Amino acid sequence: MSEVKVTKPAPNRMLEGSIAQTLKELTLPMIYGMILLMSFGLVDTFFVSLLGTNELAAISFTFPVTFTVISLNIGLGIGTSAVIGKLLGAGQNEYARLSAMAALMSVFLLVGMLCAIGLLSIELVFSLLGAESEQLPLITDYMSVWYLAGVLLAIPMVGNSVLRASGDTKTPSIIMASGGAINAVLDPFLIFGLGPFPAMGIQGAAIATAIAWATGVVWIIVLLIKRELMVPRLLNLTEFLTHSKDVLRIGFPAAGANMLTPIATGVVTAIVAGFGATAVAAWGVGGRLETIASIVMLALSMSLPPLLSQNLGANRIDRVKEAYQLSLKFVLGFQLLVFVCLLITAPWIAKIFAREPDVTEWITLFLMIVPLGYGVQGVVVLTNSAFNAIHQPMHALALNALRLFVFFVPFAFVGSIYYKLYGVFWGIVLANAVMAFISYWMFKHSLNQLSTGS
Repeated sequence: MSEVKVTKPAPNRMLEGSIAQTLKELTLPMIYGMILLMSFGLVDTFFVSLLGTNELAAISFTFPVTFTVISLNIGLGIGTSAVIGKLLGAGQNEYARLSAMAALMSVFLLVGMLCAIGLLSIELVFSLLGAESEQLPLITDYMSVWYLAGVLLAIPMVGNSVLRASGDTKTPSIIMASGGAINAVLDPFLIFGLGPFPAMGIQGAAIATAIAWATGVVWIIVLLIKRELMVPRLLNLTEFLTHSKDVLRIGFPAAGANMLTPIATGVVTAIVAGFGATAVAAWGVGGRLETIASIVMLALSMSLPPLLSQNLGANRIDRVKEAYQLSLKFVLGFQLLVFVCLLITAPWIAKIFAREPDVTEWITLFLMIVPLGYGVQGVVVLTNSAFNAIHQPMHALALNALRLFVFFVPFAFVGSIYYKLYGVFWGIVLANAVMAFISYWMFKHSLNQLSTGS
């Protein structure tokens, strides 16, 4: 009788490998993809800025609103990643496949409803945000297309969360970068009317974005089916309700936490609008540059949760603690380096995105103050991600509400009264610093409870 060879399954790096090395392997692809994606976002802003200050101010007003929709996608993606990561860590692969399809169906329905509401309330919402009469038609041109295409963004974002939960961060990065590339290539053709295309101005930027998102939808669905990470069919009602429950239990609070950010940013945008269109234009550019400056932190906030969730599923709380502590130390040191670089280069960066001296001055001021708080902001962001990863979404929601409406908005408002825009910027830095200490204490307490089983 021939001897039967038993092949041992390959070790799961998420559960057994070096935490530092695993985080590096998970995060680096995310960084590369996000650098390309966010760089193309800045290209978008650059092309629109060539149309004029009103167009730049108009697209700056859209950031808090578009991020509200994106936040719902992010929240449901967080819920998806946390649930599927824990299921895979516990070896429940078939349940994970059904949960993936339930997540995609949920995000399609929910984002579709939110975009429909947004489409019917464009003028009302942006008037409340402080947009002026000459900016409202430009905003309407952009947002009418953006809302119609909103569901096209939802599927790739949640689908990428499924891939990340399985330990693959390289493919989501490629998908993100490719979408950004398509958007950047189409921008000049559709905005300025190059070649056979008519000049569509700011609306052209939205159409380019919609085409990029549509490409991502096809790509992600084919990949998930091919890798057997989701079932290749729509779920019946019973299956949908059963398998979407856990995703929504984490996804809704996570979405709520993320949606608070653009609401608070919208309030601060209205405060900044009191200083004129040039201040709003500078604030919008500063926000885009902040995303680039925080790109490593954001990448880490997406690569850390799958590692935490899988180890939670395997009951390896010691590895959860180690990964969290290591991430915080890294982000504090790295973001301090980023601040020093921006402090030195601020005047040159400002001149790239603005032609008017007032706008250049405000962008420079933003870059010399606000990035000082990016490290402690990273502590808050990573802690929120970690709470969702260990299936404690209400803690993340409470932290974000506290940060935004007890510290961020009040500090910015008080600062604006006494020190104008200087006060707004310094208020943001102080708010992040206070919340970093609170966030760290809360998560450390939760981990101690998990360790003792209380």
